[in-house]
Amino acid sequence: MNVGFIGLGIMGRPMALNLLKHGHALTVWARREGSMRPLLDVGARGAASPAEVARVSEVVFSMVPDAPDVREVMLGTHGVGSAAKAGLIAVDMSTILPAAARQIATELKALGVDFIDAPVSGGDVGAKAGTLTIMIGGVAEAVAKARPLLECMGKTIVHVGDCGAGQVAKAANQILTGVGVLAVAEMINFSRKNGVDPIKVREALMGGAAYSKILEMHGQRMLDRNFAPGFKSWMHQKDMNIVLQTAHKLGVYLPATAAAAQMFNAMVGSGLGEEDHVAIIKLLEQISGTGT
Repeated sequence: MNVGFIGLGIMGRPMALNLLKHGHALTVWARREGSMRPLLDVGARGAASPAEVARVSEVVFSMVPDAPDVREVMLGTHGVGSAAKAGLIAVDMSTILPAAARQIATELKALGVDFIDAPVSGGDVGAKAGTLTIMIGGVAEAVAKARPLLECMGKTIVHVGDCGAGQVAKAANQILTGVGVLAVAEMINFSRKNGVDPIKVREALMGGAAYSKILEMHGQRMLDRNFAPGFKSWMHQKDMNIVLQTAHKLGVYLPATAAAAQMFNAMVGSGLGEEDHVAIIKLLEQISGTGT
């Protein structure tokens, strides 16, 4: 299949590579030519704009930071919509407001483009391995056509509902991961402040009802002091803001999410925004005087 990919950062680049590895003809575009180079070196074709990507593709993927970026690459002067053709499918895998996804879908539909919101979970490790969890919102027929391509990038692929539903599922995911990462960091910090080895505490908790993937994976990263960015703190700050904006419109009370969101705000404000979100342990240590 002729496939396009827009946005080649920490997540987008390995996702696009997996499409290429599965034999699809791939055309790519990114704001920086250097971001395209690793794809061009292994057989992808470069484009001068998102519109050029759309002209030669049956399905176009995007993976960019936020809703304004999605709107620009989809509906801007040189966006995908400007080169709209019958049957074109645009799949955005970014994390944005559900309301923004629905609005972009409506505007693209008027141009003859079917829009699917398909945010992901799994970080850069899952992107490289092709084992991402993909949460989908969109029309069933378009989703069915895009599914073989999504299977090149993900392992758990769920069509949640209509446009915007994928973003609602991703927001729910960020509630659990944001609160969960903070909870694990608090557990480690609490144990250390009490003079107890947090490695042993985590080992004990791994065998009980407190077990979670976050405790297993991110807890280990905190103990190893591995803060290399797979999912940067500023990204989680942005995602928690999406959750709270949506909750505010609906009048939904999310007290734990609000507390976690404030911690991510503090991380960005204290200069930790470019580090992985597990670096939240560093902020707790600074506040509590428990640094290693």
